[in-house]
Amino acid sequence: MTNEALQRATKLLDAVILADGHNDLPWELRMHGGPNPVEAAASLDLTVRQPALHTDFPKLADGKLGMQFWSVYVPCEFEGHSAVTAVLEQIEVVHQLAERYPDRLRLVDTADEAEAAFADGRIASLLGAEGGHSIAESLGVLRILRRLGVRYMTLTHNYNTTWADSGTDEPVHGGLTEFGRDVVREMNKIGMMVDLSHVAPSTMRAAIEVSSVPVIFSHSSCLAVNDHPRNIPDDVLALLPGNGGVAMTTFVPAFISPKVTAWDQELKAAMADAGQDYRNLTLRGQFVKEWDGPAKPKATVEDVVAHVEHAREVAGVDHIGLGGDYDGVGSLPEGLEDTSKYPVLFAALLERGWSEEDCAKLAGKNTLRVLREVDGFAR
Repeated sequence: MTNEALQRATKLLDAVILADGHNDLPWELRMHGGPNPVEAAASLDLTVRQPALHTDFPKLADGKLGMQFWSVYVPCEFEGHSAVTAVLEQIEVVHQLAERYPDRLRLVDTADEAEAAFADGRIASLLGAEGGHSIAESLGVLRILRRLGVRYMTLTHNYNTTWADSGTDEPVHGGLTEFGRDVVREMNKIGMMVDLSHVAPSTMRAAIEVSSVPVIFSHSSCLAVNDHPRNIPDDVLALLPGNGGVAMTTFVPAFISPKVTAWDQELKAAMADAGQDYRNLTLRGQFVKEWDGPAKPKATVEDVVAHVEHAREVAGVDHIGLGGDYDGVGSLPEGLEDTSKYPVLFAALLERGWSEEDCAKLAGKNTLRVLREVDGFAR
């Protein structure tokens, strides 16, 4: 890639909001500082480069990030009231970060507020709850999360909920139960975006059918490019123009690279042979450290480009975005190793003939449009 393309990309991202749909820094800080939100937020100084993290403020500045949905993730091992407690703790981590770094972050709730924060040189910060198990089957808890600033909820994580099928579990509901449909309707009503990353294709189709407003995929790529259950089938991508939603391409190597997916399947089989559940991310990380299997292949920027361009071809340029999943995985593609690298992706797209307007839509214009439409329906 040429320096000219990188300079063009950097200049572009100085002028338009770059919005990322999913970053797991809050949970990574919990792993460093413990469940107390004050201690977690203070566990690492984010004003200096942190080699153990994909995300810190020097990297974010280099990456030109303007708007972030911070994931308030809760592992599926948390159930019922413990899941509710954990998601509230994670919400508080983000609030603590905003208070700790007011010159870097600003909590916002609307597209207009996000644009104002960007104009003031702050990263517009919103929250996304990853995993519908965190509401413990309560529409009341769902409403509380929205009141606390949660702008989207991912209907499942790696396991089914009692009301929605996950893409990485055995389907039991045919997509959504009637209560699951009520959850989607309630999310529409209160202005919470419906996130269909992690869910089964049947759940994707059911949610799009029920939802009166655009849906999002906060961090998913394309099934036709790489056959992984976390990716979006073409028939679902083709529904987005009618729904108005946005598919945010993720950078997770196992989702984007066939070589890494094949390696991942070997890992999954080895864990099954050892009687361990691959879907449990904690167990998976521990298993990999001691596994004597083959070295993990590398994904590349070109892998991400292939997914972005396929999503544009099938869904259209008005229905694509980005959700890197930084600090949610152990490693990222070569060239996109941390949050400083977003301009590299845009430089690659500009070199492939993308217009600056199309790049701006991918960067954040499409995501801001969905946020406005969801709020317009709720109000």
